[in-house]
Amino acid sequence: MSESKTTVTLMHTGDRTNGVGPAIDGLGVNPVDNKHVLLKPNFNTADPAPGSTHNDTLTALVKKIWAMGASAVSLGERSFPPTRQVMEQKGILPLMKDLDVKIIDFDELEPKDWVKVDVENSHWRDGFRVARPILEAECLVSTGCLKTHQFGGVFTHSLKLHVGVVPTTRNGFDYMTELHQSPHQRKLIAEINAPFKPHLIFMDGVNAFVDGGPATGKRVQGDILLAATDRIAIDAVGIAALRTMGANEAIMNTPIFQHEQIARAVELGIGVGAVSDIEVVAVDGNSNALRDRVVTNLT
Repeated sequence: MSESKTTVTLMHTGDRTNGVGPAIDGLGVNPVDNKHVLLKPNFNTADPAPGSTHNDTLTALVKKIWAMGASAVSLGERSFPPTRQVMEQKGILPLMKDLDVKIIDFDELEPKDWVKVDVENSHWRDGFRVARPILEAECLVSTGCLKTHQFGGVFTHSLKLHVGVVPTTRNGFDYMTELHQSPHQRKLIAEINAPFKPHLIFMDGVNAFVDGGPATGKRVQGDILLAATDRIAIDAVGIAALRTMGANEAIMNTPIFQHEQIARAVELGIGVGAVSDIEVVAVDGNSNALRDRVVTNLT
């Protein structure tokens, strides 16, 4: 690994249970040791992966976080439809109880726990609000899915994942309507990420949407797992991975750093600024060929 580049690890596997650990270990960092970890999954809906985080991925990730020495683990999310309903449909509540993970349903936060944020040169009309647990997390771990987004986002990786830290509505204002009706939607997505930084990001591409999404779409077997500490880097590699699977025109034909989500995130200093800043590392010999194909598409 180059010390001057940001690492994204890649594992070629269809085995979520046994793939999570090696993908994370390949980063050579442990940001969770002796920390209270807040885990942000992709529970926008309860649709099967990649519509939402696969329960096997979530289980393996929680077990890995505990094994890395976390002092406590919580899971926080805001879904649509209601968060509690999505978690019940996915069987998350008993699963997390068995794993000693506290659930933080952002729908149930007090008004004071939705913190107003104003980003410089924001494309939000009057700023936005972020769940206080996200802003105050001692260690934030985010886990998303590889997929396209047919409703204006273009792709849903780690940047778009964090739309779930903003309320649907608050104080009579509908943030999600503003987001989805704005001509600057992809810039608004990037801006949500400005006031916080995940310490670890894990991306499940065992299954992926190469068109449609985020809940349902053209589903393919991707057999790829990614890990990183940089949202722009992992999103860029995620786009390259979708290209290896034969994704839609917007993914195949738009230079990665010209995607508005990524370009605005670069402006805000959220992560790396160019493809040349990224090193994709295969975590085992079986992953080398796929890593090479992904790197070829990292343009």
